[in-house]
Amino acid sequence: MSANDQVHSITGARPALRDDQAPRTRKYLISMAIRTACVLGAIVVPGWPRWILLAGAVVLPYLAVVIANAGRERPDNTPINVVTAQERRALPPAPRR
Repeated sequence: MSANDQVHSITGARPALRDDQAPRTRKYLISMAIRTACVLGAIVVPGWPRWILLAGAVVLPYLAVVIANAGRERPDNTPINVVTAQERRALPPAPRR
């Protein structure tokens, strides 16, 4: 191993998927519970608040999915292993027969 070879430590690894999914699932379930409350409220509540509750019931599923899927980003301080064309090593040419 030469001095230019990078060794990645375990701290540079992403968190486990199960550790990342729990908060995202909780956020999604909370959003869907609020949506259910909006639907039930739109059935019971008369007048202009009904339209606000219906709008919430229509918009919340989209927002819940966007928020739930926004969890697996790479932290800014995590090194990205990018090799440029000049750093690549080529194999020696094949011997001629």
